[in-house]
Amino acid sequence: MDNLDYGIIGNCRSAALVSKNGSLDWCCLPEFDSSSVFAKILDKNKGGSFSINTGPEYEVSQRYKKDTALLITRYADGDNIFEVRDFMPRYHKENGTYHAPPEIIRYIRHIKGRPVFSVSYDPKLEYGLGLTETFIKKSFIASVNKGEKYDTVFLYTSFNKNAVMEGRPLELKKDGFFLLSYNEKLFKPTTKRMYLELERTKVYWLNWSNQTPLYREYNDQIQRSAVTLKLLSYDRSGAILAAATTSLPETIGETRNWDYRFCWIRDASMVVKVVSELGHKNVARRYLRFIVDLIPDKDEKLQIMYGINKEKRLTEITLDHLDGYEGSRPVRVGNAAYKQRQNDIYGILMDVIYAQLVRFKNDLEHGEELWTLTKGIVWIVQKHWKEPDKGIWEFRTEDRHFTFSKVLCWVAIDRAIKIARIFRKQRKIERWTALEQEIKRDIHENAWNEEVQAFTQSYGSFHMDASVLLMESYGFIHARDPKFVSTVKAVETHLSHEGLLYRYRNEDDFGLPSSSFTICTFWFINSLFKIGEEDRARELFDQLLSYSNHLGLFSEDIDFKSKRLLGNFPQAYSHLALIECAINFSRKDSVERVLETMQS
Repeated sequence: MDNLDYGIIGNCRSAALVSKNGSLDWCCLPEFDSSSVFAKILDKNKGGSFSINTGPEYEVSQRYKKDTALLITRYADGDNIFEVRDFMPRYHKENGTYHAPPEIIRYIRHIKGRPVFSVSYDPKLEYGLGLTETFIKKSFIASVNKGEKYDTVFLYTSFNKNAVMEGRPLELKKDGFFLLSYNEKLFKPTTKRMYLELERTKVYWLNWSNQTPLYREYNDQIQRSAVTLKLLSYDRSGAILAAATTSLPETIGETRNWDYRFCWIRDASMVVKVVSELGHKNVARRYLRFIVDLIPDKDEKLQIMYGINKEKRLTEITLDHLDGYEGSRPVRVGNAAYKQRQNDIYGILMDVIYAQLVRFKNDLEHGEELWTLTKGIVWIVQKHWKEPDKGIWEFRTEDRHFTFSKVLCWVAIDRAIKIARIFRKQRKIERWTALEQEIKRDIHENAWNEEVQAFTQSYGSFHMDASVLLMESYGFIHARDPKFVSTVKAVETHLSHEGLLYRYRNEDDFGLPSSSFTICTFWFINSLFKIGEEDRARELFDQLLSYSNHLGLFSEDIDFKSKRLLGNFPQAYSHLALIECAINFSRKDSVERVLETMQS
Protein backbone atom coordinates (compact mmCIF):
# COMPACT_ATOMS: atom_id res chain seq x y z
CA MET A 1 0.00 0.00 0.00
CA ASP A 2 1.75 3.15 -1.14
CA ASN A 3 -0.64 5.90 -0.18
CA LEU A 4 -3.11 4.76 2.48
CA ASP A 5 -5.41 3.75 -0.38
CA TYR A 6 -8.24 2.80 1.92
CA GLY A 7 -11.91 3.57 2.27
CA ILE A 8 -13.55 3.88 5.67
CA ILE A 9 -16.84 2.26 6.52
CA GLY A 10 -18.62 2.61 9.86
CA ASN A 11 -21.83 3.12 11.80
CA CYS A 12 -20.93 5.61 14.56
CA ARG A 13 -20.09 2.71 16.86
CA SER A 14 -16.98 1.39 15.16
CA ALA A 15 -15.22 1.62 11.81
CA ALA A 16 -13.11 -0.42 9.42
CA LEU A 17 -10.69 0.22 6.56
CA VAL A 18 -11.00 -1.54 3.21
CA SER A 19 -8.11 -1.39 0.73
CA LYS A 20 -8.59 -0.34 -2.89
CA ASN A 21 -8.34 -4.04 -3.80
CA GLY A 22 -11.11 -4.98 -1.38
CA SER A 23 -9.10 -6.29 1.56
CA LEU A 24 -10.43 -5.57 5.05
CA ASP A 25 -7.15 -4.61 6.74
CA TRP A 26 -8.26 -2.77 9.90
CA CYS A 27 -11.29 -3.41 12.06
CA CYS A 28 -11.95 -3.12 15.78
CA LEU A 29 -15.06 -4.65 17.34
CA PRO A 30 -17.35 -4.04 19.07
CA GLU A 31 -16.29 -0.38 19.31
CA PHE A 32 -13.79 2.08 17.80
CA ASP A 33 -11.25 1.62 20.59
CA SER A 34 -11.69 -2.13 21.05
CA SER A 35 -8.85 -4.49 20.20
CA SER A 36 -8.50 -5.34 16.53
CA VAL A 37 -10.02 -8.23 14.63
CA PHE A 38 -7.97 -7.35 11.54
CA ALA A 39 -4.77 -5.28 11.72
CA LYS A 40 -2.85 -6.09 8.55
CA ILE A 41 -2.23 -2.36 8.17
CA LEU A 42 0.03 -2.64 11.25
CA ASP A 43 1.61 -6.00 10.46
CA LYS A 44 1.24 -7.80 7.13
CA ASN A 45 1.90 -11.22 8.66
CA LYS A 46 0.53 -11.11 12.20
CA GLY A 47 -2.26 -8.52 11.86
CA GLY A 48 -4.93 -10.50 10.01
CA SER A 49 -7.18 -9.50 7.09
CA PHE A 50 -10.25 -10.49 5.07
CA SER A 51 -9.54 -10.19 1.35
CA ILE A 52 -11.46 -10.79 -1.87
CA ASN A 53 -9.11 -12.29 -4.46
CA THR A 54 -9.45 -12.39 -8.24
CA GLY A 55 -7.14 -13.26 -11.12
CA PRO A 56 -4.94 -10.64 -12.85
CA GLU A 57 -7.45 -10.39 -15.70
CA TYR A 58 -9.86 -8.51 -13.43
CA GLU A 59 -9.71 -4.72 -13.27
CA VAL A 60 -10.50 -3.41 -9.79
CA SER A 61 -12.02 0.02 -9.13
CA GLN A 62 -13.48 1.58 -6.01
CA ARG A 63 -15.90 4.36 -5.16
CA TYR A 64 -18.45 5.39 -2.59
CA LYS A 65 -22.14 5.30 -3.36
CA LYS A 66 -22.69 9.06 -3.68
CA ASP A 67 -23.49 10.84 -0.41
CA THR A 68 -23.27 7.63 1.63
CA ALA A 69 -20.76 5.53 3.57
CA LEU A 70 -21.37 2.50 1.34
CA LEU A 71 -18.07 1.49 -0.24
CA ILE A 72 -18.27 -0.26 -3.63
CA THR A 73 -15.33 -2.26 -4.98
CA ARG A 74 -15.93 -3.41 -8.57
CA TYR A 75 -14.16 -6.38 -10.20
CA ALA A 76 -14.49 -6.69 -13.99
CA ASP A 77 -12.78 -8.80 -16.68
CA GLY A 78 -15.08 -7.82 -19.55
CA ASP A 79 -17.60 -10.63 -19.63
CA ASN A 80 -17.67 -11.17 -15.86
CA ILE A 81 -18.40 -8.41 -13.38
CA PHE A 82 -19.28 -8.31 -9.69
CA GLU A 83 -19.18 -5.76 -6.87
CA VAL A 84 -18.49 -5.95 -3.17
CA ARG A 85 -20.60 -3.46 -1.24
CA ASP A 86 -19.01 -2.99 2.17
CA PHE A 87 -20.86 -1.26 5.00
CA MET A 88 -21.67 -1.35 8.68
CA PRO A 89 -25.46 -1.25 9.23
CA ARG A 90 -26.96 1.96 10.55
CA TYR A 91 -30.56 3.15 10.38
CA HIS A 92 -33.44 4.42 12.49
CA LYS A 93 -35.59 1.98 14.44
CA GLU A 94 -39.27 2.50 15.16
CA ASN A 95 -38.60 3.43 18.79
CA GLY A 96 -36.43 6.38 17.72
CA THR A 97 -33.08 4.74 18.45
CA TYR A 98 -30.52 3.54 15.89
CA HIS A 99 -29.79 0.05 14.67
CA ALA A 100 -25.96 0.05 14.67
CA PRO A 101 -24.72 -3.42 15.61
CA PRO A 102 -21.01 -4.32 15.83
CA GLU A 103 -20.88 -6.00 12.44
CA ILE A 104 -19.71 -5.62 8.86
CA ILE A 105 -21.69 -6.76 5.83
CA ARG A 106 -19.89 -7.53 2.59
CA TYR A 107 -22.74 -7.78 0.09
CA ILE A 108 -21.54 -9.52 -3.10
CA ARG A 109 -23.53 -8.20 -6.03
CA HIS A 110 -23.64 -10.19 -9.27
CA ILE A 111 -23.52 -7.83 -12.26
CA LYS A 112 -22.68 -9.91 -15.34
CA GLY A 113 -21.46 -13.31 -16.47
CA ARG A 114 -20.01 -15.90 -14.10
CA PRO A 115 -17.22 -14.15 -12.20
CA VAL A 116 -14.89 -16.24 -10.05
CA PHE A 117 -13.18 -15.12 -6.85
CA SER A 118 -11.76 -16.59 -3.68
CA VAL A 119 -11.58 -15.39 -0.10
CA SER A 120 -8.74 -15.18 2.41
CA TYR A 121 -10.40 -14.99 5.82
CA ASP A 122 -7.78 -14.64 8.55
CA PRO A 123 -8.96 -12.88 11.73
CA LYS A 124 -6.35 -12.25 14.43
CA LEU A 125 -8.23 -11.24 17.57
CA GLU A 126 -6.83 -9.03 20.32
CA TYR A 127 -4.27 -7.28 18.07
CA GLY A 128 -2.89 -10.69 17.11
CA LEU A 129 -1.85 -11.48 20.69
CA GLY A 130 -2.34 -15.15 21.50
CA LEU A 131 -3.57 -17.76 19.05
CA THR A 132 -6.81 -17.20 17.12
CA GLU A 133 -8.37 -20.51 16.08
CA THR A 134 -11.14 -20.69 13.48
CA PHE A 135 -13.76 -23.46 13.31
CA ILE A 136 -16.50 -24.26 10.80
CA LYS A 137 -19.83 -24.75 12.56
CA LYS A 138 -23.23 -25.65 11.17
CA SER A 139 -24.49 -22.08 10.76
CA PHE A 140 -21.32 -19.98 10.85
CA ILE A 141 -17.54 -19.83 11.03
CA ALA A 142 -16.35 -19.07 14.57
CA SER A 143 -12.99 -17.57 15.49
CA VAL A 144 -11.81 -17.82 19.10
CA ASN A 145 -8.85 -16.31 20.91
CA LYS A 146 -7.98 -18.23 24.07
CA GLY A 147 -4.85 -16.28 24.91
CA GLU A 148 -4.52 -13.71 27.67
CA LYS A 149 -7.96 -12.41 26.72
CA TYR A 150 -10.87 -14.50 25.51
CA ASP A 151 -12.57 -13.10 22.43
CA THR A 152 -14.74 -14.38 19.56
CA VAL A 153 -16.18 -13.26 16.21
CA PHE A 154 -18.62 -14.99 13.88
CA LEU A 155 -18.72 -15.11 10.08
CA TYR A 156 -21.98 -15.91 8.32
CA THR A 157 -22.12 -16.43 4.56
CA SER A 158 -24.31 -17.60 1.71
CA PHE A 159 -21.28 -19.35 0.16
CA ASN A 160 -19.90 -22.80 0.94
CA LYS A 161 -18.12 -22.41 4.27
CA ASN A 162 -15.47 -25.05 3.54
CA ALA A 163 -14.64 -23.43 0.19
CA VAL A 164 -14.40 -20.05 1.90
CA MET A 165 -12.01 -21.27 4.59
CA GLU A 166 -9.89 -23.26 2.15
CA GLY A 167 -9.61 -20.33 -0.26
CA ARG A 168 -11.16 -22.34 -3.10
CA PRO A 169 -12.63 -20.56 -6.16
CA LEU A 170 -16.23 -19.38 -5.77
CA GLU A 171 -18.30 -18.96 -8.93
CA LEU A 172 -20.86 -16.19 -8.59
CA LYS A 173 -24.20 -16.81 -10.26
CA LYS A 174 -26.37 -14.63 -8.02
CA ASP A 175 -25.99 -12.16 -5.16
CA GLY A 176 -24.43 -13.42 -1.95
CA PHE A 177 -22.99 -12.07 1.32
CA PHE A 178 -20.53 -12.27 4.16
CA LEU A 179 -21.58 -11.02 7.59
CA LEU A 180 -18.86 -10.54 10.19
CA SER A 181 -20.51 -10.16 13.61
CA TYR A 182 -19.11 -9.65 17.08
CA ASN A 183 -22.17 -11.44 18.45
CA GLU A 184 -23.70 -14.75 17.50
CA LYS A 185 -26.92 -14.08 15.57
CA LEU A 186 -30.21 -15.34 16.99
CA PHE A 187 -31.72 -15.71 13.52
CA LYS A 188 -29.87 -17.09 10.53
CA PRO A 189 -28.94 -14.27 8.10
CA THR A 190 -30.09 -14.55 4.49
CA THR A 191 -29.09 -12.73 1.30
CA LYS A 192 -32.53 -11.12 1.21
CA ARG A 193 -32.09 -9.81 4.76
CA MET A 194 -28.60 -8.50 3.99
CA TYR A 195 -29.97 -6.65 0.95
CA LEU A 196 -32.59 -5.05 3.21
CA GLU A 197 -29.82 -3.97 5.62
CA LEU A 198 -27.95 -2.47 2.66
CA GLU A 199 -30.97 -0.50 1.44
CA ARG A 200 -31.90 0.76 4.90
CA THR A 201 -28.34 1.89 5.55
CA LYS A 202 -28.19 3.60 2.15
CA VAL A 203 -31.40 5.51 2.90
CA TYR A 204 -30.04 6.57 6.31
CA TRP A 205 -26.91 8.09 4.75
CA LEU A 206 -28.82 9.74 1.89
CA ASN A 207 -31.16 11.38 4.40
CA TRP A 208 -28.24 12.47 6.58
CA SER A 209 -26.32 13.95 3.64
CA ASN A 210 -29.45 15.70 2.41
CA GLN A 211 -29.24 17.94 5.50
CA THR A 212 -25.89 19.29 4.30
CA PRO A 213 -26.35 22.42 2.14
CA LEU A 214 -25.41 22.26 -1.52
CA TYR A 215 -22.42 24.37 -2.54
CA ARG A 216 -21.68 25.66 -6.00
CA GLU A 217 -18.01 24.75 -5.73
CA TYR A 218 -16.28 21.76 -4.14
CA ASN A 219 -19.63 20.27 -3.17
CA ASP A 220 -18.48 16.66 -3.60
CA GLN A 221 -15.44 17.25 -1.40
CA ILE A 222 -17.55 18.94 1.29
CA GLN A 223 -20.09 16.10 1.28
CA ARG A 224 -17.44 13.37 1.45
CA SER A 225 -15.64 15.18 4.27
CA ALA A 226 -18.91 15.66 6.18
CA VAL A 227 -19.75 11.95 5.93
CA THR A 228 -16.20 11.12 7.06
CA LEU A 229 -16.55 13.35 10.12
CA LYS A 230 -19.88 11.71 10.91
CA LEU A 231 -18.18 8.29 10.67
CA LEU A 232 -15.72 9.47 13.35
CA SER A 233 -18.51 10.36 15.78
CA TYR A 234 -19.54 7.94 18.51
CA ASP A 235 -23.28 8.01 19.08
CA ARG A 236 -23.39 6.36 22.46
CA SER A 237 -21.57 9.18 24.27
CA GLY A 238 -21.32 12.05 21.77
CA ALA A 239 -17.53 11.74 21.56
CA ILE A 240 -15.74 12.50 18.29
CA LEU A 241 -12.55 10.62 17.43
CA ALA A 242 -9.41 12.26 16.08
CA ALA A 243 -8.99 9.32 13.66
CA ALA A 244 -10.04 5.69 13.25
CA THR A 245 -6.55 4.17 13.66
CA THR A 246 -3.56 3.83 15.90
CA SER A 247 0.16 4.06 15.16
CA LEU A 248 0.13 5.00 11.49
CA PRO A 249 3.41 6.96 11.49
CA GLU A 250 3.92 10.65 10.75
CA THR A 251 7.17 9.61 9.06
CA ILE A 252 8.02 6.10 7.82
CA GLY A 253 10.50 4.32 10.10
CA GLU A 254 10.29 6.87 12.92
CA THR A 255 8.64 6.64 16.34
CA ARG A 256 5.98 9.38 15.99
CA ASN A 257 3.21 6.79 16.15
CA TRP A 258 0.18 7.49 18.34
CA ASP A 259 -3.24 6.05 19.12
CA TYR A 260 -5.85 8.52 17.85
CA ARG A 261 -9.03 6.57 18.70
CA PHE A 262 -9.92 9.02 21.45
CA CYS A 263 -11.78 12.29 21.84
CA TRP A 264 -9.50 15.34 21.97
CA ILE A 265 -11.47 18.34 23.26
CA ARG A 266 -9.72 20.56 20.72
CA ASP A 267 -10.25 18.40 17.62
CA ALA A 268 -13.80 17.45 18.57
CA SER A 269 -14.86 21.02 19.33
CA MET A 270 -13.53 22.20 15.97
CA VAL A 271 -15.39 19.35 14.23
CA VAL A 272 -18.64 20.15 16.02
CA LYS A 273 -18.41 23.81 15.06
CA VAL A 274 -18.01 22.92 11.37
CA VAL A 275 -20.56 20.08 11.27
CA SER A 276 -23.23 22.15 13.05
CA GLU A 277 -22.58 24.95 10.57
CA LEU A 278 -23.55 22.39 7.93
CA GLY A 279 -26.87 21.92 9.74
CA HIS A 280 -26.26 18.69 11.65
CA LYS A 281 -27.64 19.64 15.06
CA ASN A 282 -27.62 16.21 16.67
CA VAL A 283 -23.83 15.85 16.48
CA ALA A 284 -23.49 19.14 18.37
CA ARG A 285 -26.13 18.25 20.94
CA ARG A 286 -24.56 14.87 21.69
CA TYR A 287 -21.10 16.40 22.02
CA LEU A 288 -22.28 19.10 24.44
CA ARG A 289 -23.93 16.38 26.51
CA PHE A 290 -20.58 14.54 26.48
CA ILE A 291 -18.83 17.66 27.82
CA VAL A 292 -21.48 18.39 30.45
CA ASP A 293 -21.26 14.80 31.71
CA LEU A 294 -17.47 15.00 31.97
CA ILE A 295 -17.35 17.91 34.38
CA PRO A 296 -19.36 17.07 37.49
CA ASP A 297 -17.35 19.32 39.81
CA LYS A 298 -17.22 23.07 39.25
CA ASP A 299 -13.49 23.26 39.90
CA GLU A 300 -12.49 20.16 37.93
CA LYS A 301 -9.99 20.94 35.20
CA LEU A 302 -10.59 19.55 31.75
CA GLN A 303 -8.22 16.93 30.41
CA ILE A 304 -7.10 17.52 26.84
CA MET A 305 -8.64 14.19 25.81
CA TYR A 306 -10.91 11.41 27.01
CA GLY A 307 -11.87 7.90 26.01
CA ILE A 308 -14.94 7.63 23.82
CA ASN A 309 -16.93 6.28 26.78
CA LYS A 310 -15.68 9.19 28.96
CA GLU A 311 -12.70 7.30 30.37
CA LYS A 312 -10.22 9.61 32.09
CA ARG A 313 -7.23 7.21 32.21
CA LEU A 314 -5.80 6.32 28.80
CA THR A 315 -2.74 4.34 29.83
CA GLU A 316 -0.30 3.98 26.94
CA ILE A 317 1.28 0.59 26.22
CA THR A 318 3.25 -0.75 23.25
CA LEU A 319 2.46 -3.88 21.25
CA ASP A 320 5.99 -5.10 20.63
CA HIS A 321 4.92 -8.23 18.74
CA LEU A 322 3.64 -6.11 15.80
CA ASP A 323 6.09 -4.84 13.16
CA GLY A 324 4.19 -1.58 12.64
CA TYR A 325 3.08 0.13 9.43
CA GLU A 326 5.94 -0.49 6.96
CA GLY A 327 8.19 -1.31 9.90
CA SER A 328 7.44 1.88 11.85
CA ARG A 329 7.52 1.01 15.52
CA PRO A 330 6.37 1.06 18.23
CA VAL A 331 2.67 0.26 17.85
CA ARG A 332 0.91 2.03 20.70
CA VAL A 333 -2.45 1.50 22.38
CA GLY A 334 -3.63 4.25 24.71
CA ASN A 335 -2.15 7.74 24.79
CA ALA A 336 -0.03 9.20 27.58
CA ALA A 337 -0.78 12.74 26.37
CA TYR A 338 -4.03 12.64 28.38
CA LYS A 339 -1.98 13.81 31.37
CA GLN A 340 -0.72 16.98 29.65
CA ARG A 341 -1.78 20.52 30.42
CA GLN A 342 -2.86 22.42 27.31
CA ASN A 343 -4.46 25.75 28.10
CA ASP A 344 -5.91 26.26 24.60
CA ILE A 345 -8.68 23.68 25.09
CA TYR A 346 -10.72 26.09 27.23
CA GLY A 347 -10.98 28.70 24.50
CA ILE A 348 -11.78 26.13 21.84
CA LEU A 349 -14.54 24.63 23.98
CA MET A 350 -15.97 28.05 24.88
CA ASP A 351 -15.98 28.97 21.20
CA VAL A 352 -18.09 25.93 20.29
CA ILE A 353 -20.47 26.48 23.22
CA TYR A 354 -21.00 30.08 22.15
CA ALA A 355 -21.53 29.02 18.52
CA GLN A 356 -24.21 26.50 19.57
CA LEU A 357 -25.95 29.04 21.83
CA VAL A 358 -26.16 31.44 18.89
CA ARG A 359 -27.14 28.86 16.28
CA PHE A 360 -29.64 26.87 18.35
CA LYS A 361 -30.66 29.39 21.01
CA ASN A 362 -34.36 28.55 20.70
CA ASP A 363 -33.98 24.81 21.21
CA LEU A 364 -30.64 24.21 22.93
CA GLU A 365 -30.78 21.93 25.96
CA HIS A 366 -28.66 22.32 29.07
CA GLY A 367 -28.65 26.15 29.11
CA GLU A 368 -28.15 26.33 32.89
CA GLU A 369 -25.46 23.67 32.84
CA LEU A 370 -23.63 25.48 30.03
CA TRP A 371 -23.73 28.74 32.00
CA THR A 372 -22.27 26.92 35.01
CA LEU A 373 -19.60 25.43 32.75
CA THR A 374 -18.84 28.89 31.31
CA LYS A 375 -18.28 30.36 34.77
CA GLY A 376 -16.09 27.39 35.72
CA ILE A 377 -13.92 27.77 32.64
CA VAL A 378 -13.44 31.49 33.27
CA TRP A 379 -12.36 30.68 36.82
CA ILE A 380 -9.80 28.13 35.58
CA VAL A 381 -8.45 30.44 32.84
CA GLN A 382 -8.19 33.37 35.24
CA LYS A 383 -6.19 31.20 37.61
CA HIS A 384 -3.89 29.52 35.06
CA TRP A 385 -3.52 31.61 31.88
CA LYS A 386 -0.14 33.01 32.95
CA GLU A 387 1.32 29.52 33.31
CA PRO A 388 3.25 27.69 30.54
CA ASP A 389 1.85 24.49 28.99
CA LYS A 390 2.58 21.76 26.42
CA GLY A 391 0.87 23.60 23.55
CA ILE A 392 -1.33 22.43 20.70
CA TRP A 393 1.35 20.08 19.35
CA GLU A 394 1.80 18.24 22.66
CA PHE A 395 5.50 18.71 23.28
CA ARG A 396 6.26 15.95 25.76
CA THR A 397 9.18 17.66 27.52
CA GLU A 398 9.38 21.32 28.56
CA ASP A 399 6.43 23.65 29.07
CA ARG A 400 6.45 27.03 27.30
CA HIS A 401 4.32 30.15 26.94
CA PHE A 402 2.88 29.14 23.57
CA THR A 403 1.26 31.94 21.62
CA PHE A 404 -1.64 29.78 20.46
CA SER A 405 -2.43 28.76 24.05
CA LYS A 406 -2.46 32.40 25.16
CA VAL A 407 -4.70 33.43 22.24
CA LEU A 408 -7.15 30.69 23.11
CA CYS A 409 -7.17 31.80 26.75
CA TRP A 410 -8.25 35.19 25.36
CA VAL A 411 -10.89 33.42 23.24
CA ALA A 412 -12.25 31.70 26.35
CA ILE A 413 -12.86 35.03 28.07
CA ASP A 414 -14.08 36.78 24.91
CA ARG A 415 -16.70 34.07 24.27
CA ALA A 416 -17.64 33.96 27.94
CA ILE A 417 -18.44 37.69 27.74
CA LYS A 418 -20.58 37.07 24.65
CA ILE A 419 -22.40 34.23 26.44
CA ALA A 420 -22.93 36.51 29.44
CA ARG A 421 -24.60 39.00 27.08
CA ILE A 422 -26.95 36.26 25.84
CA PHE A 423 -27.90 35.44 29.44
CA ARG A 424 -27.89 39.18 30.40
CA LYS A 425 -25.33 38.81 33.19
CA GLN A 426 -24.10 42.42 33.31
CA ARG A 427 -21.88 42.12 36.39
CA LYS A 428 -19.97 39.22 34.85
CA ILE A 429 -19.47 41.21 31.64
CA GLU A 430 -17.87 44.10 33.51
CA ARG A 431 -15.60 41.84 35.57
CA TRP A 432 -14.52 39.62 32.68
CA THR A 433 -13.83 42.47 30.25
CA ALA A 434 -10.86 43.65 32.33
CA LEU A 435 -9.38 40.13 32.20
CA GLU A 436 -9.95 39.88 28.44
CA GLN A 437 -8.09 43.16 27.87
CA GLU A 438 -5.22 42.08 30.14
CA ILE A 439 -4.66 38.84 28.20
CA LYS A 440 -4.85 40.65 24.87
CA ARG A 441 -2.22 43.22 25.93
CA ASP A 442 0.05 40.44 27.19
CA ILE A 443 -0.06 38.65 23.84
CA HIS A 444 0.66 41.76 21.81
CA GLU A 445 3.58 42.64 24.08
CA ASN A 446 5.19 39.18 24.35
CA ALA A 447 4.20 37.08 21.30
CA TRP A 448 5.13 39.67 18.65
CA ASN A 449 8.75 39.43 17.53
CA GLU A 450 9.89 42.72 16.05
CA GLU A 451 12.91 41.16 14.38
CA VAL A 452 10.90 38.41 12.65
CA GLN A 453 7.95 40.79 12.10
CA ALA A 454 5.52 38.11 13.18
CA PHE A 455 3.74 36.48 16.08
CA THR A 456 6.02 33.54 16.84
CA GLN A 457 5.57 30.10 18.36
CA SER A 458 6.05 31.13 21.96
CA TYR A 459 6.97 34.15 24.04
CA GLY A 460 10.52 35.27 23.27
CA SER A 461 10.92 32.73 20.44
CA PHE A 462 12.22 33.28 16.91
CA HIS A 463 10.50 30.09 15.64
CA MET A 464 7.37 30.22 13.50
CA ASP A 465 4.37 28.00 14.13
CA ALA A 466 1.40 27.40 11.81
CA SER A 467 -1.03 27.57 14.72
CA VAL A 468 -0.58 31.37 14.97
CA LEU A 469 -2.53 31.60 11.69
CA LEU A 470 -5.68 30.87 13.72
CA MET A 471 -5.38 34.20 15.55
CA GLU A 472 -7.49 35.74 12.79
CA SER A 473 -10.16 33.05 12.50
CA TYR A 474 -10.77 33.22 16.27
CA GLY A 475 -11.23 36.98 16.05
CA PHE A 476 -8.11 38.06 17.94
CA ILE A 477 -6.85 40.16 15.03
CA HIS A 478 -8.31 41.41 11.75
CA ALA A 479 -7.20 39.71 8.53
CA ARG A 480 -5.98 42.98 7.02
CA ASP A 481 -4.11 44.10 10.14
CA PRO A 482 -0.46 44.65 9.03
CA LYS A 483 0.75 42.44 11.88
CA PHE A 484 -1.36 39.51 10.70
CA VAL A 485 -0.43 39.97 7.03
CA SER A 486 3.22 40.07 8.05
CA THR A 487 2.76 36.92 10.16
CA VAL A 488 1.23 35.05 7.20
CA LYS A 489 4.22 36.04 5.05
CA ALA A 490 6.65 34.91 7.76
CA VAL A 491 4.87 31.56 8.10
CA GLU A 492 5.20 31.06 4.35
CA THR A 493 8.90 31.97 4.37
CA HIS A 494 9.80 29.71 7.28
CA LEU A 495 7.34 26.82 7.07
CA SER A 496 6.15 26.39 3.47
CA HIS A 497 7.75 23.90 1.07
CA GLU A 498 6.24 23.54 -2.40
CA GLY A 499 2.86 24.64 -1.09
CA LEU A 500 2.86 22.26 1.90
CA LEU A 501 3.43 23.40 5.47
CA TYR A 502 5.41 22.20 8.42
CA ARG A 503 3.72 22.68 11.80
CA TYR A 504 7.03 24.15 12.96
CA ARG A 505 10.65 23.52 12.02
CA ASN A 506 12.40 23.66 15.40
CA GLU A 507 13.42 20.46 17.19
CA ASP A 508 10.89 18.75 19.43
CA ASP A 509 11.11 15.66 21.65
CA PHE A 510 11.78 13.42 18.62
CA GLY A 511 14.10 15.61 16.56
CA LEU A 512 13.21 17.70 13.51
CA PRO A 513 9.77 17.26 11.92
CA SER A 514 10.03 15.80 8.41
CA SER A 515 6.45 15.63 7.07
CA SER A 516 3.75 18.18 6.35
CA PHE A 517 0.83 18.43 8.76
CA THR A 518 -2.22 18.53 6.49
CA ILE A 519 -4.41 20.85 8.56
CA CYS A 520 -1.64 23.46 8.66
CA THR A 521 -1.65 23.74 4.86
CA PHE A 522 -5.42 24.28 4.96
CA TRP A 523 -4.91 26.98 7.62
CA PHE A 524 -2.34 28.69 5.43
CA ILE A 525 -4.64 28.58 2.39
CA ASN A 526 -7.44 30.09 4.46
CA SER A 527 -5.11 32.84 5.68
CA LEU A 528 -3.97 33.68 2.14
CA PHE A 529 -7.63 33.90 1.14
CA LYS A 530 -8.40 36.22 4.06
CA ILE A 531 -5.52 38.62 3.37
CA GLY A 532 -6.68 39.00 -0.23
CA GLU A 533 -4.45 36.55 -2.12
CA GLU A 534 -7.46 34.58 -3.29
CA ASP A 535 -6.19 33.27 -6.63
CA ARG A 536 -3.04 31.85 -5.08
CA ALA A 537 -5.09 30.37 -2.23
CA ARG A 538 -7.37 28.60 -4.71
CA GLU A 539 -4.39 27.30 -6.67
CA LEU A 540 -2.83 25.84 -3.52
CA PHE A 541 -6.19 24.41 -2.43
CA ASP A 542 -6.66 22.56 -5.72
CA GLN A 543 -3.09 21.29 -5.48
CA LEU A 544 -3.67 20.02 -1.94
CA LEU A 545 -6.92 18.28 -2.93
CA SER A 546 -4.97 16.38 -5.58
CA TYR A 547 -2.92 14.74 -2.82
CA SER A 548 -5.94 12.97 -1.29
CA ASN A 549 -6.33 9.26 -1.90
CA HIS A 550 -8.50 7.78 -4.65
CA LEU A 551 -11.65 8.35 -2.57
CA GLY A 552 -10.91 11.95 -1.57
CA LEU A 553 -9.78 11.01 1.96
CA PHE A 554 -6.92 12.56 3.92
CA SER A 555 -4.74 11.35 6.76
CA GLU A 556 -2.88 13.53 9.25
CA ASP A 557 0.33 14.13 7.27
CA ILE A 558 1.73 14.32 3.74
CA ASP A 559 5.29 13.44 2.74
CA PHE A 560 7.00 16.50 1.24
CA LYS A 561 8.80 14.56 -1.49
CA SER A 562 6.49 11.77 -2.61
CA LYS A 563 3.22 13.48 -1.54
CA ARG A 564 2.04 10.16 -0.07
CA LEU A 565 -0.36 10.23 2.87
CA LEU A 566 1.09 9.53 6.31
CA GLY A 567 -0.23 9.45 9.87
CA ASN A 568 -3.51 8.23 11.31
CA PHE A 569 -6.41 7.89 8.92
CA PRO A 570 -8.82 9.31 8.07
CA GLN A 571 -8.05 12.40 10.14
CA ALA A 572 -10.91 14.54 11.46
CA TYR A 573 -8.62 17.59 11.67
CA SER A 574 -7.80 17.42 7.95
CA HIS A 575 -11.41 17.05 6.81
CA LEU A 576 -12.85 19.79 9.01
CA ALA A 577 -10.23 22.21 7.64
CA LEU A 578 -10.98 21.10 4.08
CA ILE A 579 -14.65 21.98 4.65
CA GLU A 580 -13.77 25.41 6.08
CA CYS A 581 -11.61 26.25 3.06
CA ALA A 582 -14.14 24.97 0.54
CA ILE A 583 -16.99 26.91 2.15
CA ASN A 584 -14.93 30.12 2.02
CA PHE A 585 -14.32 29.70 -1.70
CA SER A 586 -17.97 28.84 -2.30
CA ARG A 587 -19.20 31.87 -0.36
CA LYS A 588 -16.83 34.14 -2.25
CA ASP A 589 -18.18 32.73 -5.50
CA SER A 590 -21.78 33.25 -4.30
CA VAL A 591 -21.11 36.88 -3.32
CA GLU A 592 -19.50 37.59 -6.69
CA ARG A 593 -22.48 36.12 -8.53
CA VAL A 594 -24.89 38.27 -6.49
CA LEU A 595 -22.85 41.39 -7.27
CA GLU A 596 -22.74 40.50 -10.98
CA THR A 597 -26.53 40.06 -10.98
CA MET A 598 -27.05 43.43 -9.25
CA GLN A 599 -24.72 45.19 -11.69
CA SER A 600 -26.42 43.71 -14.73
